[in-house]
Amino acid sequence: QVQLVEAGGGLVQAGGSLRLSCQASGRTSSRYAMGWFRQAPGKEREFVSAISWNGFSESYVDSVKGRFTISRDNAKNTLYLQMNSLKPEDTAVYYCAARYSSGAYDSYTAGKDYSYWGQGTHVTVSS
Repeated sequence: QVQLVEAGGGLVQAGGSLRLSCQASGRTSSRYAMGWFRQAPGKEREFVSAISWNGFSESYVDSVKGRFTISRDNAKNTLYLQMNSLKPEDTAVYYCAARYSSGAYDSYTAGKDYSYWGQGTHVTVSS
């Protein structure tokens, strides 16, 4: 079992930046691919970004490419999402997710592929 706790959300003006973090605890000795998803009010959850267990592979939804950067520090069991040039359409609850994966270049973009989820952190971008 892995427990995930997100932090770093908040209110920011358009064009601003936020850095989300996701602290993992529990069975963190295993190799886990991780990802970020978001859900805006009245919309379905969508994929944002994913990273392989060792950081060798990253993927992003087109709408955040060039603005968001995913990273991880396995020594600290922490996943990050640096969000720059934020737009009002980035407003959502952001969730981190994890799944066991030993593939060096395996990152996962579908929510159904993940076994563990955090409780979410709110991001609001004002215009």
